[in-house]
Amino acid sequence: MKKSHIIPKALIPENKSFVVRKQVEPYFDPTFHLHPEFQLSYVVEGEGNRFVGDSIKPFKANDLVLIGPNLPHVWRNHNAYFEKDSRLSTTVVVIYFHDHFLGETIHNKEEFESIKHLFLRSQCGIEIKGDTQVQVSQLMVELLDLKGADSIIQLLRILNTIALSDECQLITDTHSKAYNTEAETDRMNKVYAFIMKNFHRKIHLEEVASIASMTSTSFSRYFKSRVNQSFSDFLKEIRIEYACKLLKEDKMNIDRIGYKCGFQSLTNFNKQFKMVTGKQPHQYRNEYQKMAIESYHHYH
Repeated sequence: MKKSHIIPKALIPENKSFVVRKQVEPYFDPTFHLHPEFQLSYVVEGEGNRFVGDSIKPFKANDLVLIGPNLPHVWRNHNAYFEKDSRLSTTVVVIYFHDHFLGETIHNKEEFESIKHLFLRSQCGIEIKGDTQVQVSQLMVELLDLKGADSIIQLLRILNTIALSDECQLITDTHSKAYNTEAETDRMNKVYAFIMKNFHRKIHLEEVASIASMTSTSFSRYFKSRVNQSFSDFLKEIRIEYACKLLKEDKMNIDRIGYKCGFQSLTNFNKQFKMVTGKQPHQYRNEYQKMAIESYHHYH
């Protein structure tokens, strides 16, 4: 079965400069965790929410992210992936490496200036988009079959492509050191896991606080200091993200979507949805469909 929560001690064997692998699983490991290695992840298939430090963003296929050392992260698939009879599957190509995979060269030789700068920026996590995403994910797939010095050259090509690109966005504003103890990520883990499993019903602050073994007041403060937003705003965003997904799929009516995402009434759902997205749910769905039809005609 799935390995239990503890970060694998070393992700890179002693005699290797780096590790690249392709993983196909029913779902990504749902544990919020961190490790001293850099990680470059290319999601080939899978959908859910990506947590990096204090940022939460929906992800889907072609998500490409570089994560610096000891930055806590998890790609958490939607609940449907965890259901017993789920036929869903995930695939990711991931590279783990240290900044000293070429010795100290990267830090003190001018040819590596831009890569060194990339490593600094990666402490906030970097999302890679556009043509660069297409290029880099292609290089990563090729890397799976390369050996010896060719593989190192390819890894440098990948890092250099990202370093020189202007299609990269920092994921978090600040790399908060406060997270980075195992006890901290463990506590955040329990909280995230609870929210992701239960957001479709009414969640009381006391419930979540008790999971973190805190009083409601200290939990509220704690949560805000970690995630840069209040617990209720965080919960609202998780619910709205999921509502957007269901609206795009267009398989159920709007009342039902509201309830399925944990909103107690349709008026409340409409109001909150508009606050976050600037649109009413039905408007959001109509615009999405219109766009989908237009791009369908555009490509066919």
